Amino acid sequence: MKLRQEHTTEVAAAKASLSRATGYRIEKNRQRPTQVMKTPRGRRRPDPLEHIFDAEVVPLLKAAPGIRAVAIFEEMLRRHPELSEGVRRTMERRIRSWRAVNGEEQEVIFRQTHEPGRLGLSDFTNMNELGITIAGQPLDHLLYHFRLAYFGFEHAHVVLGGESFVALAEGLQNALWFLGGAPLFHRSDSLSAAFRNLDADANELMRWMPPPDGIECAKVVS
Repeated sequence: MKLRQEHTTEVAAAKASLSRATGYRIEKNRQRPTQVMKTPRGRRRPDPLEHIFDAEVVPLLKAAPGIRAVAIFEEMLRRHPELSEGVRRTMERRIRSWRAVNGEEQEVIFRQTHEPGRLGLSDFTNMNELGITIAGQPLDHLLYHFRLAYFGFEHAHVVLGGESFVALAEGLQNALWFLGGAPLFHRSDSLSAAFRNLDADANELMRWMPPPDGIECAKVVS
């Protein structure tokens, strides 16, 4: 607009690196493009399904929820020979939109996407139900189990006693040694026994437990 004070519209547009048409448009309406209220574009041609979709297509969708869109289109062609083959995709989109709002409820699935090296999992399993004995005496023990969520690497460690911070630390340390590395995050269940009677310092150590020397640090999340 400063150049326009001394030059013609065409020259000012060229000096401002704009096209001549853009220069004339700005000259005519000096509002910014984001400030210009654009009228919503209407249909460029009449809706070919206006008189049959609600009256004939919707009843078919309600009567047979699993019917295919192409079958409905063929039925509409049989009933209305004047319909063009070119409205098939229009009808398929209209049917898809109707089913999204009025169709049967769909099963909701929250897919879990795991990334390589991101998450390791720990848990304890009570093994007494297997009835393992040594020299005729039952072995009262747990099994510490470590697994990488993405790669599926697994490591098991026998624990003689209950769930504890010591058992978790020892099992995780051995698993990381065998793995030769450490995931970015490590997750276990609540492990209430491991947290019971721990002071604040020990509790913090539980959350940020360093792995053995030479292995990248793993963040422990309970």
